[in-house]
Amino acid sequence: MARTGILIEIENNVVKETSFGVMTAAAGQEIYALVLGHDVSAVKNVLAEYGATVIVNITAPGDTSSSPDLQAQILAAAVKEYNLETLLGTASTTGKDLFARMAAILDEPLVSDCVQVNIADKTVKKSHFSGKTFATLKVNGSIFLCTIRPNSIEPVPSSGAGEIVEFTSDVADPGLIKIVEVKKDAGEKLDLTEAPVIITGGRAIKAAENYQMLEACAKKMGAAVGASRAAVDAGYAPHSMQVGQTGKTVSPRLYIACGVSGAVQHFAGMKTSKVIVAINEDKDAPIFSKCDYGIVGDIFDVVPVLTEKL
Repeated sequence: MARTGILIEIENNVVKETSFGVMTAAAGQEIYALVLGHDVSAVKNVLAEYGATVIVNITAPGDTSSSPDLQAQILAAAVKEYNLETLLGTASTTGKDLFARMAAILDEPLVSDCVQVNIADKTVKKSHFSGKTFATLKVNGSIFLCTIRPNSIEPVPSSGAGEIVEFTSDVADPGLIKIVEVKKDAGEKLDLTEAPVIITGGRAIKAAENYQMLEACAKKMGAAVGASRAAVDAGYAPHSMQVGQTGKTVSPRLYIACGVSGAVQHFAGMKTSKVIVAINEDKDAPIFSKCDYGIVGDIFDVVPVLTEKL
């Protein structure tokens, strides 16, 4: 078994579900769950439930939250301290930032946004050319660094010992960058890239205020609300909601496309969704050739009924 580290992401004292998918990718390995800047006692049981052999409580002097450079230095030190052969994380905003910095510090190759990983063979599978094809890549390096696309691997419990160990790093902050403030989009309840369910409105939504209809449905499902490029270009939604080749790439368990035609650029950003449902008036819309379930109808008739049934 390879000694495998998993960077655990925690929000509001709860482990993000996307981290459990990453732990599942390492099933069968000796898993070291790396927790930086959070109370491990609150998450010990759930990390053990998903296979953590060891839970590393990482601390350092000073404020680590404002310096991603310092966080990367600390995590790199933990990799060396525990002789980790593999380090996996979520291809989230945090994961992609920290893993790129760690790769530079450790002078190791990094593969980001993978949909499958084979730790024993040091191979990964990821999409190329806007999702038109998938490539299997072999990684050569002493440490296997990889981030995994959120929701691409279904979490499966696999009990581990969950032993807590303490690691205090004395590395110095290089002082290259400091986060002064984080401003979040008030309209985005869930991060699109990590949401398990997404309901997206296309050009047929007709007006910005009509997204309230999708938000009401999303609230019933614990979903995030997205937009097609056509809707964004028309001014109905901000770019932060855009799904597609020039927006965000998502991989939810359920994707509901409302009035979305299904252009290749949009499909490239959501094709790895587990189940795709399309609602469109046009029975010949390209989206119907790409979905698992299709409803031919007006979204203003169908979505309110869906919300009511939910």
